[in-house]
Amino acid sequence: MEQQAWDIRLVALDLDGTLFTDQKTITPRTLAALTAALGQGVEVVPATGRPAAGLPATLLALPGLRYALTSNGARVWDLAQNAPVAEFLMQKPQAEAALRVLEGYDCVTDLFIEGRRISIASQLTRMERIISPAMLAYMRATRTEVEDIYGYLAASPALPEKVSVVFAGDAQRAEAWRRLESLGLGLVLSSSLDKNLEINAPGVTKGKGLCALARHLGLAKHQLMACGDSGNDLAMLEAAGLAVAMGNAEPGIRAAAAYVTATNEEDGVAKAVERFVLGRQAPCLAKRQASKPAVR
Repeated sequence: MEQQAWDIRLVALDLDGTLFTDQKTITPRTLAALTAALGQGVEVVPATGRPAAGLPATLLALPGLRYALTSNGARVWDLAQNAPVAEFLMQKPQAEAALRVLEGYDCVTDLFIEGRRISIASQLTRMERIISPAMLAYMRATRTEVEDIYGYLAASPALPEKVSVVFAGDAQRAEAWRRLESLGLGLVLSSSLDKNLEINAPGVTKGKGLCALARHLGLAKHQLMACGDSGNDLAMLEAAGLAVAMGNAEPGIRAAAAYVTATNEEDGVAKAVERFVLGRQAPCLAKRQASKPAVR
């Protein structure tokens, strides 16, 4: 498809492994591209597994940034109004059942609720051993520690958004994944990071959140662009008219995308936004069909 055929009015961006470098920073080139897109009236939307409290100040400071998909689409936030556009939350028995399955594993488990990360205090000694150094500072800064997560869940007036886990090893994650599937609750299981498992309510994905926001804004599928790198981004890429995988993306994500851009360490998001939103030529590899020309 020729450049002039695109009419992208919303760009949904995964954070970890996509917008962020491996050190959890946003490069000057990427910030400049996002600022330019916002200046043209294009919605730039963080679409993350993180809760609202995990959105970085650097991103929130961008002039014109108004919406965010958080907790894998469980909440779609209007940041200007500090209110949800849409919510797709877990029922408390679903969250409790998932938490019970995770007992006994060598892991760090968090409950996302009311835009915050609620952590089990007794597990925090495991963090430095299990969590990667790049994620450790973020996770420490955004968590609220509780001794009794079941008591907290029962007493909260709010419904949970998501349960998030990081395991010490892949074998434990695989076993827990199978056990969660065997519950028969229809929970959506996905992964965004190494040894990570994310648990959402039935049918809840970043794609569901993106579609809800598009309806709210009156946008059609062909006006949506999404960039991602991991399993919890798949439904979002499928919901967008223009699906862009990062150069560092998992094979399944690359296969689902129309285009593959550079890696998160090589300004991949900036190059995709420059090419498809700002109309500048930038390195971005066409991917699926041999007839598609490479974007240079």
